[in-house]
Amino acid sequence: MEWNDAGIVLSARKHGETSAILTLLTRAHGLHAGLVRGGAGKRARGVLQPGNRVEARWRARLSEHLGTFTCELTATFAAALLDDPPRLAGLSAACAVVEAALPERQPHAAVFDGLAAFLGALGSDAWPSAYVKWELGLLRELGFGLDLSRCAATGQTDQLAYVSPKSGRAVSRAAAEPYKARLLPLPPFLLAEGEAGDAGQVADGLRLTGYFLDRHVFGQRDRPPPPARLRLAGRLGRTGR
Repeated sequence: MEWNDAGIVLSARKHGETSAILTLLTRAHGLHAGLVRGGAGKRARGVLQPGNRVEARWRARLSEHLGTFTCELTATFAAALLDDPPRLAGLSAACAVVEAALPERQPHAAVFDGLAAFLGALGSDAWPSAYVKWELGLLRELGFGLDLSRCAATGQTDQLAYVSPKSGRAVSRAAAEPYKARLLPLPPFLLAEGEAGDAGQVADGLRLTGYFLDRHVFGQRDRPPPPARLRLAGRLGRTGR
């Protein structure tokens, strides 16, 4: 068995004295792990950093085997962010969320493209808003998209300010008034393409997407949220209030 594919490094952990177990998000083969011989060496560690883009070749005798990866670096991200802890936290969280959320060896080309787009957005000052929108897109691609198009109670399309934690549907400000304490705030930047939110809105957005990720994705797989995601939410939440 053998294939070549574009990949984004999600994680690499040492295996034995010199090798590493590499987990990639590949465009055509989904979340995929494999052994990298010599992957624990200094030179290879620079390639196998989370967020880096690689051209990967996977080989195994049988399709169900772990197999081995050889990787050629095509683009770096982590190295440029070493002196920027917030952006590095965003990169780490995105990679960890993908690894925790996706089933193995099932193609999700839209998730690959979305993660690649978010990594590209890390150079923008609006990257925290891009991260929240990326998580919203991930929920949609996994079949748990939120309906933010109109109010669940009245059908109106304006003054949308909350989301029902039960249905994942938007609720208008007026309709939410009697029970808004039980609803999740809907930051307005999530309703407009290309818009970015302020720090408080980003914090609200992370609480919104985090709730539904916990409920529909991590909870269904009996997993807690990835620590990197919790650290990012804590970091951005502190700046948001």
